[in-house]
Amino acid sequence: MLPMALFKLPSSSLPFPIPPSPLSSRRIPPPSILTVSCSKSPSPSSSSSSTPTGNSESNESETSTSRRRISEQSSWEAKDSEGKDYLYRLGKEADNMNISVGAREGVIDSLFTGTFLGRDSDIVFDYRQKVTRSFEHLQGDYYIAPVFMDKVVCHIVKNYMAHILNVNVPLILGIWGGKGQGKSFQTELIFQTMGIEPVIMSAGELESERAGEPGKLIRERYRTASQVIQNQGKMSCLMINDLDAGVGRFGNTQHTVNNQIVIGTLMNLSDNPTRVSVGQDWRTEDITNRIPIIVTGNDFSTIYAPLIRDGRMDKFYWQPTQEDIFNIVNRMYEKDGIPKEEVAKIVNSFPNQALDFYGALRSRTYDKAISKWVEENGGMEKVGPKLVRRKRNEELPVFTPPEQTLEALMEAGHSLIREQELIMKTKLSKEYMKNSDD
Repeated sequence: MLPMALFKLPSSSLPFPIPPSPLSSRRIPPPSILTVSCSKSPSPSSSSSSTPTGNSESNESETSTSRRRISEQSSWEAKDSEGKDYLYRLGKEADNMNISVGAREGVIDSLFTGTFLGRDSDIVFDYRQKVTRSFEHLQGDYYIAPVFMDKVVCHIVKNYMAHILNVNVPLILGIWGGKGQGKSFQTELIFQTMGIEPVIMSAGELESERAGEPGKLIRERYRTASQVIQNQGKMSCLMINDLDAGVGRFGNTQHTVNNQIVIGTLMNLSDNPTRVSVGQDWRTEDITNRIPIIVTGNDFSTIYAPLIRDGRMDKFYWQPTQEDIFNIVNRMYEKDGIPKEEVAKIVNSFPNQALDFYGALRSRTYDKAISKWVEENGGMEKVGPKLVRRKRNEELPVFTPPEQTLEALMEAGHSLIREQELIMKTKLSKEYMKNSDD
């Protein structure tokens, strides 16, 4: 119903005040006023009869705007009579009440609702954010273990060819193994090499104060990866890091409703990879692309067994061989000018260590150089303003990286080993909780 202000006459044109009508509380049908929002260029007949010649520039701008549209049939850029687009409509229909990004009118007090972020449009911010991952930060030459590469590439390609293969293809690839063995990093290197634009999640997103939110988030990310294929013409996949930390059972930990919904969602995606609902009504034409899922973890025995069965998840235990470790570490230290003989000596001096240990060696050698840089720039009392409160055109003082030598790396390695042994021997938790059972 149109507002009653449209039917009021100016008070200055009346010689006497009009008392309130008893019919004002009734529903009065609005007059036949048609509000049209056009996205196409006006027809020649309408433009010649209703458009003055002085507005030719505005007509040209409207025509150029319509030419820049994605499609004449696209509803994403269409606007209603109030000038609100399709994303605003999605937000208005959503049940999001997060006041940090918007205000839900009718739920949040009107005192706190404003027009700066937009009312009833919380979901718009989520839709317009880029959730896919690119790998511009991976600069340089890295080594990918052949066994690891074959397994990941085969899983991705097999899922993209599942419609022409006469076999049951598991949707999920579970990569598990010891800590710090480069499971996530090696997978990202493969994504970069294949030109894949993935959607990456972590175990921290699998819990929420609202029941059902993590499961819905997985389905939304899955559909986002499908949109990458449809709209950008790129390969995509969904990757969840440290899945066992989010849904695994450790001792007497509580199993929440969200844990159950996440497990059920992943099982449903494995069984129906092309039909994914995010809460709307099912539509027969709503068919998504099949998106391969890759999950990483340390111990999959803590995960609900039906999820990791062979029909749904293909498991791959990653334990790099001594040759893989040497090749990865050698490529890591290659830019520092360390020869292969010294790299082999470092690897042999610290056996049974994860790959991240050798990366920590190089980082530890920077400690003395950084301490020296702090002293040269006024000490710890003045280093804060230089790091975070510089002027716009002011640059940081020059930092000279230390020269990597075999002696420095070996010294850093022995220091890390001593810290590991101290943690295992001391076990202060037993000292703090003497009365608890071992």
